[in-house]
Amino acid sequence: MAWNVFKFCTVLRGLGSIMILLVLGVVGVTYYSVVVTNYGPALLDGGLHSLLSAVVLILFHFLLVMLLWSYFSVVLTDPGSVPPNWRPTADEERGEADPLNDSEFNGLPSDSSNQRIRYCRKCNQLKPPRCHHCSVCGRCVLKMDHHCVWVVNCVGAQNYKYFLLFLFYTFLETTLVTLALLSNFLTFFSDEEFPGTPGTLATTFISFVLNLAFALSVLGFLIMHISLVTANTTTIEAYEKKTTPKWRYDLGRKKNFEQVFGTDKRYWFIPAYSDEDLRRMPALEDTEASCIVLLYSYRQVEFMFLEARGTICLGYGM
Repeated sequence: MAWNVFKFCTVLRGLGSIMILLVLGVVGVTYYSVVVTNYGPALLDGGLHSLLSAVVLILFHFLLVMLLWSYFSVVLTDPGSVPPNWRPTADEERGEADPLNDSEFNGLPSDSSNQRIRYCRKCNQLKPPRCHHCSVCGRCVLKMDHHCVWVVNCVGAQNYKYFLLFLFYTFLETTLVTLALLSNFLTFFSDEEFPGTPGTLATTFISFVLNLAFALSVLGFLIMHISLVTANTTTIEAYEKKTTPKWRYDLGRKKNFEQVFGTDKRYWFIPAYSDEDLRRMPALEDTEASCIVLLYSYRQVEFMFLEARGTICLGYGM
């Protein structure tokens, strides 16, 4: 009997807020270990130890704020939906310039022989380029990268930057905590007396192990996604590229990076976009506007704004 992996989508959907509570639980345990148990009381010691504790606490709280800001930005931001009644004008997915005619839309969805039109049978709607159906969310997502159980949301065109920043600040925060608690962790295996109760010792031990594990795992994900950003590729498309001699969406590292993070350097490290980037990329606004990735040129990128009946589309060139 064949295994239906999509049955697990129901389980993932049911996790819901449990994963958010799990993340907040890890943050809470870590905060208690670093601030309440170890470095908070050390502020009263005076001297160099007190100064070091202040530095650690300042960095810890700054990174924690950025981590949580990025995290909830991913959780609460819609990854990107297909505009209602959207229809392609040409086969942008395969780079064809010949316009589509009305007769080619006849017979959808029953006619599967027309390879020029992408149609989602689950959503019963046309699919723009780089759009994929998420079985967990139950809808099509623009420039879908993957569904992340940790953020209880899809990662797509509108929240990919926030997801990357979440990985970035999680790595920095967990690395800082690992280094800050390293000496206390080593004390656990020595004959030295550990200040505090057995409960605080256990909490410190658990926090160190959790943060070390997260730091190592997130580092791998961060390196992978950096390589995807520089190539203008999603996790799903990485498998499609293997059979493609030249990836048509690769605009060069700088343009690829700016498509995700924007052009304003002041906003690169915060989960937000400048007004100028929002005007250039209306799909990033918190509206019903959506991002449609189109082929235009193999050498340059241009932002083309089309506004028809309140629907704004964004075309990326190559």
